[in-house]
Amino acid sequence: MNDTTSDSHFDYDLFVIGSGPGGEGAAMQASKGGMRVAVAEKYTQIGGGCTHWGTIPSKALRFAITSTMKALRNPTFQELGVQVSPTLQQLRRGTQSIIGKQVTMRQSFYERNGVPVIQGTARFLDAHSISIDGDKPIRAKHFVIATGSRPFRPEGVDFSHPRVYDSDTILGMTHKPTTLSVYGAGVIGTEYASMFRNLGIKVNLINTREKLLEFLDDEIVDALAYHLRDQGVIIRHNETMKKVEATDDGVIVHLQSGKRVKTDAFLWANGRTGNTDNLGLENIPIEANNRGQLVVDEQFQTAIPHIYAVGDVIGFPSLASAAYTQGRAAAMHMLGRKDGNLRVNDIPTGIYTSPEISSVGKTERELTAACVPYEVGHSLFRSLARAQITGETTGMLKLLFHRDTLEILGVHCFGANASEIVHIGQAIMNQPAGHNTVEYFVETTFNYPTMAEAYRVAALNGMNRLF
Repeated sequence: MNDTTSDSHFDYDLFVIGSGPGGEGAAMQASKGGMRVAVAEKYTQIGGGCTHWGTIPSKALRFAITSTMKALRNPTFQELGVQVSPTLQQLRRGTQSIIGKQVTMRQSFYERNGVPVIQGTARFLDAHSISIDGDKPIRAKHFVIATGSRPFRPEGVDFSHPRVYDSDTILGMTHKPTTLSVYGAGVIGTEYASMFRNLGIKVNLINTREKLLEFLDDEIVDALAYHLRDQGVIIRHNETMKKVEATDDGVIVHLQSGKRVKTDAFLWANGRTGNTDNLGLENIPIEANNRGQLVVDEQFQTAIPHIYAVGDVIGFPSLASAAYTQGRAAAMHMLGRKDGNLRVNDIPTGIYTSPEISSVGKTERELTAACVPYEVGHSLFRSLARAQITGETTGMLKLLFHRDTLEILGVHCFGANASEIVHIGQAIMNQPAGHNTVEYFVETTFNYPTMAEAYRVAALNGMNRLF
């Protein structure tokens, strides 16, 4: 560790702006390394957008919707004549208690590690000083900017209209619309389209690109598109918004192609903006890009080496899991562990559509472009006993592995519990050479019946293609 703790010129060795996953990861790692750390949080409670507006409330609502609707569609319930239509308020009822538990737990981390959390908006006065809500300057040797992001709001869209939402305000929707247009088919757009279709709402998903979620494996994308359409979602590719017309009885989306789509409500889910506009960056100076994001190097340092940035404020991949890892990596770098980037290039995707998607490693498209000789192993969930028992037979596990070395190159999963299942493959992928092959799955005994057994089925399927 370096000599930061003995530096009397500063109030703190590290000052963190933002208490979401990125800020928490940096603060906890630095504190455990012996640094004097403090955190500023402008919201009334800690946890950031992840806890209060994004990951936790949206995934809690998703679980409430999927579990409730699955139960209501159960033949036993239908035979009993149970026919109810839960309101959004009822489905959201448990969300606040979950958020409360998260806040209490995370508050205990700061208290246990002696890290003060100061409520208010922090602004840079110079490269080593910040002020919180205009109070006296606080000096720190290092800073981590972890201010997160918010939905991008274009001019010409009236977000004050009761029928117009973004991904923050949609969680406060009180009425259940009959129809909904979602503009933007990225992760957030597809998740909400899937979620609201599950409630029986007719959904138009308007995509500005040629395919859904183009960073995913093509086969997974095709499976998702087929499944959404099979559920009744209308997907409109290669469309660009001309204007949004909000009226008393609905919202009309005018598209550049000449099409017009009218629905009861409208969700804007096209892009996010980094929360950098009130940081006083002009006093440092560091410039944000046109999306309000900060550019960092591999160690998460900005143009000013002692000021780091992590999480959504630096853009892709905009995942809570990635933000926490990035925060820890930045703190390790401050502590002198320059190699401590904590597998930041090994971050799995987790997309909570219904069913969900998760992947890690290379796609077929990437391997083909790189001329890597690979083979594919498939396991369709409908052939697994556990999936047949639970009734969640939609989906598959797909393994990509090197034809010669048998090294696992990519794991792609679409179906129930995909975000859990993927970590088994991730763990084997990262073993030393010779131990990171599909042979592990062929030679290992899996509990039966389980979803994990999909790895054995997929590995055998792929091995059968070798000659």
